[in-house]
Amino acid sequence: MRTPKRTESNTPMVNVGIMTQKSILFVLNGLYIETETGEEVQGEQRAIWTNGKILFNGKLYEDLFFEPTDEQNCSFDLKAVTIGVDFHWQRREDQRFRGALNLAVTEEGIVAINQIDAEEYLTSVISSEMSANASKQLLKAHAVISRSWLLAQIEKNQQLTKTDKPYASCQQDEEQLIRWYDREDHTLFDVCADDHCQRYQGITRESNPVVKEAIQETRGEVLLYDGAICDARFSKCCGGVTERFENCWEPIEHPYLAVLRDAPEEGFPDLTDEATAQTWIRTAPTAFCHTTDKAILSQVLNNYDQETTDFYRWQVSYTQEELAELIRRKSGIDFGRILDLIPLERGGSGRIVRLRIVGSQRSLIIGKELEIRRTLSESHLYSSAFVVDKETSAEGLPIRFTLTGAGWGHGVGLCQIGAAVMGAKGYTYDAILTHYFPGSTVETKW
Repeated sequence: MRTPKRTESNTPMVNVGIMTQKSILFVLNGLYIETETGEEVQGEQRAIWTNGKILFNGKLYEDLFFEPTDEQNCSFDLKAVTIGVDFHWQRREDQRFRGALNLAVTEEGIVAINQIDAEEYLTSVISSEMSANASKQLLKAHAVISRSWLLAQIEKNQQLTKTDKPYASCQQDEEQLIRWYDREDHTLFDVCADDHCQRYQGITRESNPVVKEAIQETRGEVLLYDGAICDARFSKCCGGVTERFENCWEPIEHPYLAVLRDAPEEGFPDLTDEATAQTWIRTAPTAFCHTTDKAILSQVLNNYDQETTDFYRWQVSYTQEELAELIRRKSGIDFGRILDLIPLERGGSGRIVRLRIVGSQRSLIIGKELEIRRTLSESHLYSSAFVVDKETSAEGLPIRFTLTGAGWGHGVGLCQIGAAVMGAKGYTYDAILTHYFPGSTVETKW
């Protein structure tokens, strides 16, 4: 990864991993300098992974860096970028980016990295995560949390590189597999461009001047808690109650990522209790994110996100054969016939943190929430906040499992649909931030 620098305005630069492929087709729109050779390059180009090297224009390289001669007027296109990796909306599209292009070698192929000014990066993130037609208050709130999250990840990566202690995100033995997925596996760049980190689809999604206004009006603003930059998380729909950080990722408490009711009123039931969670998930309590208003939803959901419906409360059903095969394929473990799915631990939003899969051949406890979602779906379940109903045969063996669930995503931090409703109701961006990140404050860093 090329060392990030700062611009003349003291804005940090960020390295964003876009894609990894054996062959990368790209187009340099304008004049670029390949910094190792000093050669001027423009137009359509191809880089090919060859025996651990990059084959480019008849020569082999370990690293290529293309720097624009004109930051404002130069751009580059990457062809066939996969977005929504492993989600049900996964697809490929061509994308255009500003800034520099770095091609680096990995064991899997060539990784394309965009080095870009942090504020330029955020302009794309806000339009990629949501519709660029969202209300300005929602866009401003999202600008602050996306900027905060980005800087928190860069700081965390710097801290991890200073320690000899390996970072562990998996606890596994014969009885359980507890795994969480964060961004510590990124070593060649700061963050990736997909849902694993924050959606970043270049200037492809920049379609409204309001986005740029929201970025400019919050320029340099971040969330702080006790003087530290907040690891500000967000998801599409919390399902009525937000979740704690430590129930989805590493077991570290962040007081500003708390369990709270996504509604004006305070108070909610104890959803860590199984019977209470069952009742909550089977009903549809009022909440900011409980809306079917198409105008509001279109602010948050891009065209492919709008293919997802009924996310506040949802339902999926599997036959015994479908579920047994799905779990075997996704987990790599043959459980035999699936006899039961038993929630052992729920977080404050009702999301399952530890689930026991009981099979005719073996049983195993899995967690955390994303591992559960990946194991029980071809892509990802909308969330791990679900209850299980079984239809049994005359012999008492399960022949169908129906999962009834709440929310879309991990539910930690800002609820994007809830925040969109708040913006439509007249809440200011700082009020939205106060609601979803209690105890935090906003400070301008540059």
